[in-house]
Amino acid sequence: MTLDSLASAVAEALTADDFAGPARARMDPGVWDFLAGGAGRERTLRANVEAFERTWLRPRVLTGAGLPVTETRILGRTWAAPMGVAPMAYHTLAAPEGEVATARATGPAGVPLVVSTFAGRTFEDIAAVASPCWLQVYCFRDRTTTRRLIERAERAGFEALVLTVDAPRLGRRLRDLRNDFRLPAGIAPANLTGDGFASPTGHALAEFDPSLDWSVVAWLRSVSSLPLLVKGILTARDALAALDAGVDGIVVSNHGGRQLDGAPATLEALPEVVAAVAGACPVLVDGGVRHGADILAALALGADAAFLGRPVLHALAAGQEKGVARLLRIVTDELVDAMALTGIGSPREAGPDLVHDGAFCRTPVPRSEPAGE
Repeated sequence: MTLDSLASAVAEALTADDFAGPARARMDPGVWDFLAGGAGRERTLRANVEAFERTWLRPRVLTGAGLPVTETRILGRTWAAPMGVAPMAYHTLAAPEGEVATARATGPAGVPLVVSTFAGRTFEDIAAVASPCWLQVYCFRDRTTTRRLIERAERAGFEALVLTVDAPRLGRRLRDLRNDFRLPAGIAPANLTGDGFASPTGHALAEFDPSLDWSVVAWLRSVSSLPLLVKGILTARDALAALDAGVDGIVVSNHGGRQLDGAPATLEALPEVVAAVAGACPVLVDGGVRHGADILAALALGADAAFLGRPVLHALAAGQEKGVARLLRIVTDELVDAMALTGIGSPREAGPDLVHDGAFCRTPVPRSEPAGE
């Protein structure tokens, strides 16, 4: 696609899916597979989206709700909408400015950006153009490396840590194995030193700590006072363990279908986790979110907010900062539309009676009180 046709495609985009075609046209096939692919047969990757597609909203009428208000409060900060950008490595694969371009869109939109340990731009450059920023943390065998990353992010103004707990090693990603994927020249983690990054799988095998247990939460508390969330929880058992360890929040996630193929869709796992947490901390969710109505469905099943993943990289590749800004506007508009047409005036009003799916709707669960209040 020419630059003019790309600009036209971004300007005319009406859904998150509209960015995927232009993004793919701009990418090397191996890079596209790295960003788009999942583990194994990609059952979990597909299930994330399919869970939302088979979930139906049950509108209420004549509620007098008025124009919906999308603001929500999580960990002491007000977000403009109950959504954010999930952590994804190397935004620089999608656009030269990478995370800085993404941040220029999330900042004005008033939603958080969770920055990957493997960001392609420096924490300082990202934080200079957006707030709030959270740091996604992989705990390496060399704890000094992890400590330095956290301290650097905290100095840059990051507001929370998100520990990924579902990756003792990287999942078996067949697309990358078939492509023998290597990062293109010039793409590297801007906040890490050393070498060996060209093969993401090889680096993970060498550097990720497969022996982590819940004591890592206490260790992270010892090196930072920032709020700490854990990302990768799919069961009540692990949710309760996280609470016992003293976390400040939970992200229901299956790593976008990139780790254990056959793990449940996150929307399916969400009610069980919410019931176990019982309002003790915020519960967030990612995986398969493609529409504002998806966010409303997640809220109805107990999430406090939902994070967008791959569509952000598609929008970034298709239109850089302007593409991400348009995506966020589209999803916010869709959320407002879905709220208005279901009689919901604010995110806090969404409850289990709003959705119907006989496959996994559970007994209504209590919503948590706004964190930090």
